[in-house]
Amino acid sequence: MSKTENIKQALYNKCVGFTQRRLNTINKTIEELQESLTSETKSSAGDKHETGRAMVQLEREKAGQQLAEIQKINQLLAKIEISKPSKTVALGSLVMTSKSNYFIAISAGEFEIEDQKFYAIAANTPIAQLLLGKTIQDEITFRDQHFTIIEVV
Repeated sequence: MSKTENIKQALYNKCVGFTQRRLNTINKTIEELQESLTSETKSSAGDKHETGRAMVQLEREKAGQQLAEIQKINQLLAKIEISKPSKTVALGSLVMTSKSNYFIAISAGEFEIEDQKFYAIAANTPIAQLLLGKTIQDEITFRDQHFTIIEVV
């Protein structure tokens, strides 16, 4: 495996770890909310009790939506074939440019690998939309900054 292929694998692993941490947090939240709902007993102030239960239920629904979102992200990550080489920028590509380095996968932020900064970005972000379908030596202009694609892995 080449150095850039190793970096690509490391970035993929970091994205998987990022989603796993989010999933664990959401599951813990859902568990705590469920405990809160089941352990609450009817108090003498009935309306106050019902309002509290309604608030917990709303939080549970919000956590459920976050859970569905992270599951979609995990499905997207599962579709990425890291070992598949590509000459054009696509989902799963590692794109080295004259300004920044991008991993087209999910929006997970900045990662540092081998003293280099990489940005894990989703394919639907504005910068990724400009990069998709491009090849080495193509020039891109984004927010008044010009840069050239140096490498696509």
